[in-house]
Amino acid sequence: MIDKALPLCELHRHLDGAIRLQTILELADEHGISLPADTVEGLAPYVHIDKSAPGLMAFIKRFEHMTAVLVDADACRRVAYENVVDAKAEGIDYIELRYSPWFMAESHGLHPAEVMEACAAGVRAGERDTGVKANIIGILSRHYGPDVCTKELDAILTHRDHIVGVDLAGDEAGYPAHLFIDHFRRVRDASLHVTIHAGEADGPQSVWSAIRDLGAERIGHGFRSIEDSTLVDFLVEKGIGLESCPTSNLHISAVTDYASHPIRALAQAGVKFCLNTDDPGISNIDLAHEYQVAAPAVGLTQEQIHQSQLDALEMAFLEPAEKAALLGKHAA
Repeated sequence: MIDKALPLCELHRHLDGAIRLQTILELADEHGISLPADTVEGLAPYVHIDKSAPGLMAFIKRFEHMTAVLVDADACRRVAYENVVDAKAEGIDYIELRYSPWFMAESHGLHPAEVMEACAAGVRAGERDTGVKANIIGILSRHYGPDVCTKELDAILTHRDHIVGVDLAGDEAGYPAHLFIDHFRRVRDASLHVTIHAGEADGPQSVWSAIRDLGAERIGHGFRSIEDSTLVDFLVEKGIGLESCPTSNLHISAVTDYASHPIRALAQAGVKFCLNTDDPGISNIDLAHEYQVAAPAVGLTQEQIHQSQLDALEMAFLEPAEKAALLGKHAA
C-alpha cells in the first residue's frame, strides 16, 4: 500500500503515453482526424492493452492514435497540462514526465523544438494550477538512428532550462547504447541527468553499456540485470536505481506474469527501485495500481513496497532542498 506519510513520486511516465481518451476524441473532432471510433468506450480497445502485445515495438504502435492528434503546439500544450492535472488526481506529489519531441512531432511535421517548448509550457502551467512538482526528461528515440537523434538532441538542448535530464528509449535491441556515446557526452556536458531504457528488451550487457558508455545514473526498467550477478552487485554498490514498471513489462510480453517479474529478486539483493506506470494511457492503470495490485502480485513484501516509495524520492532528479520540502509537506 502507499504510505500517506511519505511523498508519492513517479519517475518513469511517458507524457505522450498518458493522453486521455476524451482528449483524443476532442482533438480529432476539432481537427478533422479520422479515428476508429467516436466514443471513449469504442476507442478504448484501439488504445488500451488488455493483456499483452508481442514485444516492445508492437506496444509502441499503440501510440498511433495519441500522436495522430498532436496537430500543433496547442494540442501538445494541452496534453502536457492534463498530465500534471491527472497526476494530482492520483495523489502524486512529484512527477518526472518524459517525451521524445521527434516522435511527437512526426505525425504532423511539427518542429521538435516547438514540441519541447509547448509541452514544457503545459507542464509548468499544470504545476502552477495543481501544486504538483513536475520535472521534464527529454527522450532520444533510438530507433530513428544516431543522425536523427543528433537533431532531436539539438531540439532538446535548445530548451535545456526546461529539463532535468535526457533518456534513450525505443528499440533497445536494434539500436544499442554505444551508438549514442557522443550524444550523451553532450548531455553530461550540459550538466543534465542521464536515465536510460535498458535491460528490458535486451540483456544485462545493455545495462552495462548504459552505465559505462552513456553515464546512466538510473535505469529505465533494467530487470534483466538479474541475469548477471556481477551487475546486480554493481548496482547495489553504486546505488544505481531501477525505474520499475511491472504492468508495462507484462504488457509488452517481457515477462509472462507478475509472479515471474525479476524485480522481486533484485529487491531481495538490495537493488534500489521505484514503482512507475510507464504509459498509463495504454496500460489503462494509475500509480496506485502498481502499488496495490502489481507489486503484491509480483511478490514484493510490504516492507519492500514501502522502501520503493522511499527510494523513489532518493532517486528523483531533485536538489536535496526540494526533497526535504516534499518530506516536510507530509510531516506537517
